Amino acid sequence: MVKTPSSSVQRARRESAARLREIRLDAGLTARALSAEAGWHESKASRIESAKQAPTDADIHMWCRVCGAADQDADLIAASRIADSMYVEWRRQNRTGLRRTQEARVPLFEQTRLMRVYCSTVIPGLFQTSTYAAALLSSITAFRGTPDDVEQAVAARMARNRVLHEGDHRFGVLVEESVLRYQVADAATMVGQLEHLLSVMSLPSVALGVIPFSAEHRPIWTLETFTLFDQARIHVETLSAQITVTAPSELILYIRAFEQLAQMAVTGAQARRLITSAIEDLEHPRKSPQVR
Repeated sequence: MVKTPSSSVQRARRESAARLREIRLDAGLTARALSAEAGWHESKASRIESAKQAPTDADIHMWCRVCGAADQDADLIAASRIADSMYVEWRRQNRTGLRRTQEARVPLFEQTRLMRVYCSTVIPGLFQTSTYAAALLSSITAFRGTPDDVEQAVAARMARNRVLHEGDHRFGVLVEESVLRYQVADAATMVGQLEHLLSVMSLPSVALGVIPFSAEHRPIWTLETFTLFDQARIHVETLSAQITVTAPSELILYIRAFEQLAQMAVTGAQARRLITSAIEDLEHPRKSPQVR
């Protein structure tokens, strides 16, 4: 069975729920009796134990008090929070705007020695210019209906990107050729962004690969954007949420996917040619043939 990021989240939730169940059993209580003692709906304890309902901190505190295990509530609350943080909806993460998300990632970026990124939709954030980032974050803000702090978020992203030039970090980045062609912003902004990409790929810490349209017999299909932080964790970005993966079996899966994607990519002069071609098409757009 192929595991997915969501299975990692669900497993963490089940493990947390199983610990609560053990505490109830040790106390000699039925799930219904625990619910009654806690003043809950009679099925609430069962829903929590089956991981159908995520417990709040207050729920865990009450659970442990009823079961005479108050000394365990701090550890259980911490475990529950970890499980909850593995799947974070963008609307929750960005409820006050986008700036805090940029700033929150700085420690992780600084701690990571090898960062591997795969993008099939946009230029990776680490390589973005301020004008490209402004256009992209403006679209995200409008779509999600979050508070507009795009100017501050762009500044935070540019400050975060100093990691490219500091320390002994290394970056392996793969993009689909389509990323070079998607007009996230106007032509002038896109040209500036692609020229910046040419500049960034010359950094000794950066290895950039472009998977061309012409890649044949792909061993793996186009995937969602994901980032590998050393071999410790992965962030997978979906339309609705960011999923954090730490399970060893799933880390291996994504590392293998990155390696197979890298086998299809072109680098060096060939990658530069693809980027340059995209720039030329922006500067000298071809006229579409007229339909007669």
